[in-house]
Amino acid sequence: MAAPGSPTGHHWELGLAGRRALVTGAGKGIGRGTVRALHAAGVQVVAVSRTQGDLDSLLAECPGVETVCVDLGDWEATARALGSVGPVDLLVNNAAVALLQPFLEVTKEVFAISFDVNLRAVIQVSQIVARGLIARGAPGSIVNVSSQASQRALMNHTIYCESSCGARRPPPRLQPAQAPLTLPLITGATKGAMDMLTKTMALELGAHKIRVNAVNPTVVMTAMARTNWSDPQKAKTMLDRIPLGRFAEVDNVVDTILFLLSDRSSMTTGSTVPVDGGFLAT
Repeated sequence: MAAPGSPTGHHWELGLAGRRALVTGAGKGIGRGTVRALHAAGVQVVAVSRTQGDLDSLLAECPGVETVCVDLGDWEATARALGSVGPVDLLVNNAAVALLQPFLEVTKEVFAISFDVNLRAVIQVSQIVARGLIARGAPGSIVNVSSQASQRALMNHTIYCESSCGARRPPPRLQPAQAPLTLPLITGATKGAMDMLTKTMALELGAHKIRVNAVNPTVVMTAMARTNWSDPQKAKTMLDRIPLGRFAEVDNVVDTILFLLSDRSSMTTGSTVPVDGGFLAT
C-alpha cells in the first residue's frame, strides 16, 4: 500500500493497472480521492456523480476518466445511464445522502430518500456490475463505503448517512451533509443495512470469484468536515472516543479501498474494515 497521505505513491504494487473501475459519489471527498488514486495507478475509471460541475473539474484533473452524470436515487435513470457501461472489474459504492434527524423526527420522506440512495442504489449498481462480471466469467471486487456508525449508536443518526455525491438532492427544507462531511459516520439504519448487505453479497457472489467488502471510517477530514469540526469542543467529544486521538484523512480511507480492490486482499470477502483510529475498540 502507499505510504499514509500519499495517494499516488506505490499503488502499482497492488497490480491494479489495466483494470476498469466504476466509482459512485466521485465528485467529492472519498469518491474523488479514490478516482484520483485509481487513475494514478493506471486504472480506467468510470466516475459517477449527480453534479456535472464536479465531474468536469475531475476530468480536468484526471484526463481520460469516463464520466457519468446521473441521480442514483432514480432507478430508471440509473439503468439507462449504467446499463451499457461496459465491462467493469472493480466497483466502489460511495455515493449516499446525508440527512441528520433524531429518531422521533424521522419522516417518511427522509426515510425513502435515504434508503433509495444509500441502499437500493448500491444493490442496483452492484447488480449491473456483478451480472457483467458473471457473463464474462471474470473475477471482480466490490467495496462499499460504510461507517463506524453502522456499528455504534450515535445521537440523531437513526437514518443519517454520508455523501450526497452522485445521489438525489434532498428537498430544500432538509439539511443535507454533503460529500463525506460532518460525520462520515454514515450511519445508523442505512449503514447497518449496508454492512449486512455486504456480507450477503459476499456469500452469494463468492462462487463467481467476486469479492465484496466494506470500509467503515470515522470522521473523515474532507474540506467541508474541516469546517464542521473546527470547533475544538465539538471535535473533542468525538476525539475522546478515538484511541489514536485524531480523525481520518481521505487518503487513509482511499488506501484501504485500493487494498480491498486489489489481489493483495484475495482471501478477504464479507468483511467490514474499520478505518477509525480504534473507535470501535472502545
